Amino acid sequence: MRALLLASALACAFAAPAHAGRSCEPRKASAETIARGITLAERTHAALEQQHAASGTQVVLLARTGQDLTKYGLRYSHMGIAYRTSGTDGSPAWRVLHKLNHCGTADAAIYRQGLAEFFLDDLWRYEAAWVTPPREMQAQVLALVADTPRSLQLHRKPYSIVSYAWGQRYQQSNQWAIETLAAAAEPTIATREQAQAWLRFKGYEPGVLVLGPLTRLGGRMGSANVAFDDHPNEKRFSDRIETVTVDSVFAWLRRAQLGGEPTVVRL
Repeated sequence: MRALLLASALACAFAAPAHAGRSCEPRKASAETIARGITLAERTHAALEQQHAASGTQVVLLARTGQDLTKYGLRYSHMGIAYRTSGTDGSPAWRVLHKLNHCGTADAAIYRQGLAEFFLDDLWRYEAAWVTPPREMQAQVLALVADTPRSLQLHRKPYSIVSYAWGQRYQQSNQWAIETLAAAAEPTIATREQAQAWLRFKGYEPGVLVLGPLTRLGGRMGSANVAFDDHPNEKRFSDRIETVTVDSVFAWLRRAQLGGEPTVVRL
């Protein structure tokens, strides 16, 4: 398995840069970061397989720590939908469906990647965490990720890393993941507005970042993937930026009894 992970990681290292929840600084992947990413991927794969053997787990919400967000009280930066499938040789494999921002732009796209690619390069902390949805929801999510048109239905290309949790102008990566989870749980959902209504009904509460005006101005002027104009004025001008964070999603899943405590693997 390590040879396959290495080949996958090397292919990703030389691909066009697309990131979410980690730095977009132009730097080449070092042998050390590739090796550590592969090791984290191996340990995550082993732990997921152990969980599958014990309880039949096929889908989890998987997070990584690409950026240091501790000053905002956050541990994890980016989340995707990880699901169990088969590799080309028939062996069990875990893939991640997630949204990535194209560095230096205000656009994003949906990717299917292996665990090595998911954990490759420039992670601030080499740690994986995931929450496992109930068995019925896992089956619903598995059906959605196998259907490419459905998995893309709620994707919106314009991207802001701090997009308003209840807005539709932009869509950041964690926002896509949780809205897609809603669409899987309730197949009648066809729009982002409907998905957000379901999330509100289920008690989801977004993360709140306290960002002063200078921070907001600097972010907007310096980065194409940062915008605040979708936030209601009364919240934006009171320095309350409500966006979808991994930590808020994990807390909500526990609160709504849609998942337990996160499983953590770290180097």
